[in-house]
Amino acid sequence: MRKLNHIGVPTPISQPGEFYNEGLKVYLTDFTKSPNRLEFIRVGNEKSPLHELILTHTHLAYEVDDLDAEMAGKKVLMDKTVCSDELTIAFIEEEGIALELMKYTK
Repeated sequence: MRKLNHIGVPTPISQPGEFYNEGLKVYLTDFTKSPNRLEFIRVGNEKSPLHELILTHTHLAYEVDDLDAEMAGKKVLMDKTVCSDELTIAFIEEEGIALELMKYTK
């Protein structure tokens, strides 16, 4: 089952509170501090390994119970990536947009 977690919005404009994610080579904002759960994404000076669809179009991020099941048969834009002890993410394309899949271990 999917539960909407946040909305990722690409922007060319520096945002208050953004931080640089070295692994992804992008600037991000903390969606937990946004009243609308928006995560702004801005490309830095280095080439990002993120798929162009993620960098240029808004994405939806869902919490899921099973990453493998959600990814099965879908076009994978970014394979499973461990972000922390509590979070693993992946990106797929569905209905022409990028979806971020988030698996939390609690």
